[in-house]
Amino acid sequence: MPPAPALPDELLEEIFLRFPPDEPEHLVRASLACKLWLGLLSSARFRGLYRDFHGAPPMLGFLYNWIFSRGSKEDDPVANFVPTAKFGALISAADGWDRGYAPWDCRHGRVLLGNYTGLVVWDPMTGRRMKLEAPVGYVGAAVLCAVRGCDHRACHEGPFQVVFIGLDTNDDDGDCVAHAYVSSPMPAEWSDLGSDSLFDGWSKPCSGLHLITADPFIDSLPPVHVENALHFMLRYDDKRVGILKYDLSSNCLSLIDAPLTGSAIVGPAILMAMEDGSLGLAHLDGLILYLWSRQMGSDGVASWTRREVIDLKELLPIQNPRKRISVIGSVEGHDIIFVTVDLGIYEINLKTLRWKKIWKREKFRSLIPYMSFYNRQEKVRPCNTLTTYG
Repeated sequence: MPPAPALPDELLEEIFLRFPPDEPEHLVRASLACKLWLGLLSSARFRGLYRDFHGAPPMLGFLYNWIFSRGSKEDDPVANFVPTAKFGALISAADGWDRGYAPWDCRHGRVLLGNYTGLVVWDPMTGRRMKLEAPVGYVGAAVLCAVRGCDHRACHEGPFQVVFIGLDTNDDDGDCVAHAYVSSPMPAEWSDLGSDSLFDGWSKPCSGLHLITADPFIDSLPPVHVENALHFMLRYDDKRVGILKYDLSSNCLSLIDAPLTGSAIVGPAILMAMEDGSLGLAHLDGLILYLWSRQMGSDGVASWTRREVIDLKELLPIQNPRKRISVIGSVEGHDIIFVTVDLGIYEINLKTLRWKKIWKREKFRSLIPYMSFYNRQEKVRPCNTLTTYG
């Protein structure tokens, strides 16, 4: 009997395109079956078709901040990465690179780790990293792809920018001035695994913005990226006082009002980059979740609108409603948030109200999702078990 005819490449592509993006091991195993499949799956054509078919990249894992106390000072930060798919982030073999560094931001396939003396940009897909000499006194930072026209669905190795926010207070009159610095686009060459290169090329700061509130500080959660601008939550005495906006196109800082400020927001609150492209804010009052969105009106003036009110007690499996519940992160460009309850960490889709438990711990300070398509051409190792690196 003659052998069965091989399937056409186009039909194979249609089959492989339907492999779920958050289970990258299926594509890896298929590529090991034969040279034909390896060539097809590793081609730039198929990678482009796969990203187009699935749209937004999946969450391959997340980073989190929490107080680490075993064998160190109680408040020492530790960088932690938890895979949510069978993807193992490559961690540098250098000793101690994560000790004393906390995750500050993650965007466009890159992770920004930092403390108040320096920054590290890390690529979990390859393990490569670059150290940055941070400006003195910075209080907030963000990392972004610097390639024009990039769709950011699978980028992680090209040129990038890091934005720094500083708040300077004049001791004589108590006046506080915000400044922003931007790194020059980074070269595509990263350091080799296990070594560090150093970059200290910061631009001149933009014109300072005088803030009315004396001695404010930036919220510990990462900023959100909306309409080519970064938005940082400003606080004072543990109260929200406004949102600091840095426009990347005009290199200008401005202050915009939050929908509720001061003591009106009594519970945890986060900024969000909504799926419709607007700036959002989610905050909790007890077990009630309020969702706000900032939209531009027909008169050209932006204003806040309350979009949703959700009773989490009716939605999530909460056993102890008296235990503190927090909203600790979101996915940029999606109406997805992460909350902590007594039973662990839950991901909630605010459009469908579908949820899933992603982690057993509940005492997180912040959760930062890592979104990217898996690229088997890179030096990536699949991981068969859920592992925490820290």
